[in-house]
Amino acid sequence: MTAVRIEHLVTSGTFTLDGHTWEVDNNVWIVGDDDEVIVIDAAHAALAVTAAVGGRRVRAVVCTHGHDDHINAAPALAEATGAPILIHLDDRLLWKHTHPDRDPDGYLTDLRRLTVADVELTVLHTPGHSPGAISLHAPSLSTVFTGDTLFDGGPGATGRLYSDFPTIIRSIRDRLLVLPPDTTVLTGHGQRTTIGAEAPHLQHWISRGY
Repeated sequence: MTAVRIEHLVTSGTFTLDGHTWEVDNNVWIVGDDDEVIVIDAAHAALAVTAAVGGRRVRAVVCTHGHDDHINAAPALAEATGAPILIHLDDRLLWKHTHPDRDPDGYLTDLRRLTVADVELTVLHTPGHSPGAISLHAPSLSTVFTGDTLFDGGPGATGRLYSDFPTIIRSIRDRLLVLPPDTTVLTGHGQRTTIGAEAPHLQHWISRGY
């Protein structure tokens, strides 16, 4: 049995919402071993993700939320690997904005457990950035994948369609900051952080309003 590891790929493209488009770099996370993996957020470049996966079995393509920059390569990756695409039901409308002719293969629910290479990842519904935003907690790896819910420096953006600042604050406070302080936070964009590094700043985020 080979060691479980977390691999990191950065892909680049655009994010479009509310009639605006931005250039973005996205973090793609691959969790598994030499035999099987889960891909978290298939962004922009299906060929690059497929190359990083190599010949390993992809157990699932998990979408932390339905914004186009996190899901635009998911159907091509699923077609190339045979893996199911999973997203929270509450982001089905956002999914349809990008992929009107292709449904996800399954819907995630709070506290659902996904397993890859004997590592268990628990789905935490963390809405606010979008209605169906999720985080994935892997206790055995002391890691949580937060998508665009929590970053180094604060919450994800809530000034766009389907987002809400009080909701994301509740998600961060009640679902993420209760995790062990040494938990590594792997985000949808930018650099990693830890729960312990972010927790002291909650009241500041609330006061500033973003």
